[in-house]
Amino acid sequence: MGISDSQERYVNFYTDFAFKKLFGTEANKELLISFLNSMFDGREEVSDLEYLNVEHQGPSAVERKAVFDVYCRNSQGDRFLIEMQKADQNYFKDRSIYYSTFPIQEQAVRGEWNFRLDKVYTIGILNFTFDDDPEYFHHEVKLVDVKKKNVFYDKLTYIYLEMPKFHKSEDELETLFDKWLYAMKNLGRLMERPQVLQDAVFTRLFEQAEIAKFSPTEQRGYRESQKDFWDLFSVKETAEMKGHARGLEEGLAKGKAEGLAKGKAEGLEEGLAKGIEEGLAKGEKRKACQIAQSLKSLGLPLETIVQTTGLSQEEIDRL
Repeated sequence: MGISDSQERYVNFYTDFAFKKLFGTEANKELLISFLNSMFDGREEVSDLEYLNVEHQGPSAVERKAVFDVYCRNSQGDRFLIEMQKADQNYFKDRSIYYSTFPIQEQAVRGEWNFRLDKVYTIGILNFTFDDDPEYFHHEVKLVDVKKKNVFYDKLTYIYLEMPKFHKSEDELETLFDKWLYAMKNLGRLMERPQVLQDAVFTRLFEQAEIAKFSPTEQRGYRESQKDFWDLFSVKETAEMKGHARGLEEGLAKGKAEGLAKGKAEGLEEGLAKGIEEGLAKGEKRKACQIAQSLKSLGLPLETIVQTTGLSQEEIDRL
């Protein structure tokens, strides 16, 4: 069901505009409620949400502020900080922890207070990976007693979804959570609503995600957000190409060292060839996989991704 940019029917969920329209507005809060409940799978029940101010100043005017993507609380007072992260960055985990301190500190009350806190959930929907396990994409992190291996404090939870690792096809979707992840990852590539996404909540999702139904102002806002997303992809691609060059350079250096160590001309030739081959293979494969993941997020057709990266359809489906 892949389509090209010019035929795009639904928004790319990974753009700031789409994420905030679909998950961050009062009119569409039923979508976020459904997603959260599907993720909690009965362990928590969200019946309603109140959207809160996304801009938070530090304790004093000179301290750094935080601007959240989506911030809300349920009727029990539990707070949900939901962030869309399009690219990896230095100190990603530090940033996540820092942001979570704002919903904690704002619970302090004037006068006497016994320090009781409501629950805080920090949820990151990531368009990149940070863990080497190819199957482990749904991380749930709490404060744990290292020796006893049990949860020390259950009111602070960090949930990270590494979306590039979610590979289920339409016929493999079993739970509502599966369906939500599939819809989020593939929304911009779809030309029509899949049969498997016929739950009532997805009627609302596809209605709100259809670009042709946007007002002129909304369409301009989405296109600007889409351009920002493409610019980010271009920056990532440039960094990957530089990484490929470094891989080749390292391979050459390794080959030369191995050849010189053998002390023979044929050893040098063999070592150089081996180093070049390893460097090229390492750099090319890594670059191709990273570019393929980004192109999938942009909603490009599978055939185009195959031609651009040189990867097979099976390799791309596994990304």
